[in-house]
Amino acid sequence: MKKAGFTGKGILLTGFKECLCRDVSARQGGQMGAGMNFHVLTLFPDMIAQGMHTSILGKAIENGHITLETVDIREYTQNKHKKVDDYPYGGGAGMLMQAQPVYDAFQAVWERIEDKKKARVIYVTPQGRTFTQTMAEELSKEEDILFLCGHYEGIDERVLEEIVTDYVSIGDYVLTGGELPAMVMADAIARLVPGVLSNEASAETESFHNYLLEYPQYSRPKEWRGKQVPPVLLSGDHKQIAAWRLQEAACRTRERRPDLYQKYEALQSCKKYLMKQKLLHIDMIELINRGQAELIYFDSGGAFIRDKVSGALMLTARCAEEGRFILEKYGEVFVKDAALFVTHQEFMNKSVEEIFGMHCLMECHQAAYTRGVPLSVDRQISIRRLAEDSLEAVLANYHVVSDSGYIEKRIQAGWMYGAYIEEQLAGFIGMHEEGSMGILEVLPAYRRRGIAKALESDLINRLLKLHWIPFCQVYTDNEASIKLQEQLGLCFSRDKIYWHEK
Repeated sequence: MKKAGFTGKGILLTGFKECLCRDVSARQGGQMGAGMNFHVLTLFPDMIAQGMHTSILGKAIENGHITLETVDIREYTQNKHKKVDDYPYGGGAGMLMQAQPVYDAFQAVWERIEDKKKARVIYVTPQGRTFTQTMAEELSKEEDILFLCGHYEGIDERVLEEIVTDYVSIGDYVLTGGELPAMVMADAIARLVPGVLSNEASAETESFHNYLLEYPQYSRPKEWRGKQVPPVLLSGDHKQIAAWRLQEAACRTRERRPDLYQKYEALQSCKKYLMKQKLLHIDMIELINRGQAELIYFDSGGAFIRDKVSGALMLTARCAEEGRFILEKYGEVFVKDAALFVTHQEFMNKSVEEIFGMHCLMECHQAAYTRGVPLSVDRQISIRRLAEDSLEAVLANYHVVSDSGYIEKRIQAGWMYGAYIEEQLAGFIGMHEEGSMGILEVLPAYRRRGIAKALESDLINRLLKLHWIPFCQVYTDNEASIKLQEQLGLCFSRDKIYWHEK
């Protein structure tokens, strides 16, 4: 990860799409998995087990959203006294954990991991990269994470070189062992796994709220020790409350974390630039609004962002020359992990293909509901969030051949809804990882009864409650979807966007 900074060309900060009724099976690449598996190599397995089998993580383990395996390194020593440490060569204070028991404990786990490409081995050490929310989001995409917890003066360097993929620290201080940092990281990662948190505004969109610290919060009573709850929070005016919270979060961040505030200001400058063509850039704007945008580059010549949730890259440029400069200078490090690339001008398609070997998959118009007024929904149609036992029915009726793991994760994340008539599933809709509405299907027996309209109206209303702008992408020749969006009052971008895949 690069650190925030400035270039002579503009601001440099490092840190999709499906048409309504259509899908792309390759959109998630290799990021699908059934939950998260944590494996902790430690001298104190009881400490890990007791710490992680409580509260939300404990429920997530019970429900199968995550699994936890603790591996006692002492069980793999060849010493009859279960000794795992020895004096370091060259002298020095303290003892060092030996390579052999650590390696054998690791091998016992590694041999059972089916897809080793989706596994990371993290050595918890003050010498590693500092753990951040961005890193937690990155690691939450893996299927297996092995934490190696050291003790004493550390672990023999030879085994670290052999097995470790990541050296990670939770801060510039030293603890007695790696167990507490491992649990801290596991907690931060696990809460991003679909199904672990059940609230509708799930963890995928809440992390630091666009680099802002959380606003102050208050509960009953209205007055405590002479201190009053801010009147705006008692007003019932949700728009004013949202504005107050944003202002307070910005002030708090500026005072306490100026480094984060600098990133926040850069995103807001980028958003102001994108708003000049709001409908064309609504996907990029909403990534910023919802806290999912990682700003790679921005100046007057264009903007380049990455969706922290899906990994999709999005580029808009003033001209072909400016866009090619951005791609050549900043694209390579990010495109290797991106299954999809979205451009907002046709003149960028040639550069994307030449530089990254990605071909244009489709062209779409963006459609957004900008009125902010809730839509009416037919009360005779019962619409509710889909449970995990609905997966088979959704896959059996979805007209697009898609990644079943992706659909399962959208259900687990709480972003799939079904329409029921006499308790029979009549249709469904969802919100994609990067924020667009889609995955819309009405079962044949229930068509021409207004179910698609009811489903999308209901989803629009749910997004409005979160103060988000509902949007989708529609193929230019998808007449049925275009008609539906017009009926619902969505506005279309005049220009098109283009999706590219490897």
